[in-house]
Amino acid sequence: MRIIARRTLRQFIDSLAGQKDQSAVKAALDAWFDEVSKAEWAGSADLKRHYATASIVSAERIVFNIKGNDYRLVVAVDFEKGIIWIKWIGTHKAYDRIDVTEVKYGD
Repeated sequence: MRIIARRTLRQFIDSLAGQKDQSAVKAALDAWFDEVSKAEWAGSADLKRHYATASIVSAERIVFNIKGNDYRLVVAVDFEKGIIWIKWIGTHKAYDRIDVTEVKYGD
């Protein structure tokens, strides 16, 4: 899968500077990026086989739990084209305050 854009993940990690879990979040996001960029998912069933805890909200929104569910990563996926767009990343607490179907990176 092609992920757009890794820079979004880097910027989020940079925003955690000084927080005690920054290195753990970086490791978790790096692992997610490496695994997903090598994946060849034909559909949501393939995704769920690899990420059973991922929540498929709609065709446009899938939510991944990051770092033991401390953080949430919201993406849109085009399985046919093999592309994932990062839409939002934040703490589980911040996730509870967003509309996952509408959120865009930068919100």
